[in-house]
Amino acid sequence: MGNISLIEWGRPVPWFHAATQANPRFNFASLGGRFILLAFLGDGRCPAARTFIDTLAAAGLPQNGQQFVAFAVSLEERDQQDEGVGRVFSPARVFHDPDGQIAISYGVAERSDEGLRYSGGWYLIDPMMRVYRKGSLQETDKLLSATRSLPRAEDHAVEGQSPWAPVLMVPRVLTPGFCEHLIDLYRQGAPNPSGFMRELGGRTVPIMDTTFKRRSDMHINDAKIRNMLNNAIAHRLKPEVMKAFQFNATRIERYIIARYGAEEKGFFKRHRDNTTSGTAHRRFAVSINLNAEGHDGGELCFPEFGTRTYKPPTGGAVVFSCSLLHEATPVTKGERFATLPFLYDDEAAKIRVQNRDKIDSEMLVVGDPP
Repeated sequence: MGNISLIEWGRPVPWFHAATQANPRFNFASLGGRFILLAFLGDGRCPAARTFIDTLAAAGLPQNGQQFVAFAVSLEERDQQDEGVGRVFSPARVFHDPDGQIAISYGVAERSDEGLRYSGGWYLIDPMMRVYRKGSLQETDKLLSATRSLPRAEDHAVEGQSPWAPVLMVPRVLTPGFCEHLIDLYRQGAPNPSGFMRELGGRTVPIMDTTFKRRSDMHINDAKIRNMLNNAIAHRLKPEVMKAFQFNATRIERYIIARYGAEEKGFFKRHRDNTTSGTAHRRFAVSINLNAEGHDGGELCFPEFGTRTYKPPTGGAVVFSCSLLHEATPVTKGERFATLPFLYDDEAAKIRVQNRDKIDSEMLVVGDPP
């Protein structure tokens, strides 16, 4: 059966959450920063899917997971454990799509009065989550040729030139003295291990998982200190955000002092900051370094835009859209202190109010507590 209507070349692909054998709600958008094969099998036992798998298994696919990963989407949960499918797609990399909604969103299926019409097919997706190549299950030669000639993920835009992520770096937002004062407040205070938000069952749930994030935070409750931060951001950072992004930031969420320590190789793996109902109001993230000279590692990276890392000077800020995939790399020496507010506006504030009752207060511990 021919393709129903595959997404056109260069267009962004739909993001989704779906169950794999290892994760009941795998976030597909977290895979940005590498090339992705996404194959729609329908049923891994049907002849077209089986021939497709046999051909790929015989030919082989790239094995460097930092550059290329292969995932499949199947209507049948049993394909996650099927030995034939597993020759190309590991059980942890087979999405279960029981109602075909993912397939429909990717143009390889459509629903009618007669039921689900499924053509199957595949996409090669670039590090920015856009269509790089596409084809039917029968077009294995086209797929294999494309995988063998892929550029390095970091060179996918221009060979030998890592692109600059759409971020703003602003020096001299906080004075050195104020940075030192914030670090002193942290040391004198009572910091706690830092979690992150995840959407579970339609709720925004705080998660503690030290395999995903290792950081400690101290909330700033002193009104005078909060006002000093507000004034610095309003007069030294907000005008630059307006100039660069045409965004009028009128609200700030979160007053914290954060610490990433080398003793636990403090890090925060790839994530986006606005993917839950409780965080959907966030527009821009701000990372203000308090001691740039006091640590190695702990830099920001935006995998969709290459391997370049970003480290603002002491008192300086990096500002970026909360929709960008990003990570804080492990601190390998010393300790990194930062203050990490989010910016939003009056319209986004309405979203925050609407979604407040969707946020759980109880922390769900997934990994071992630090």
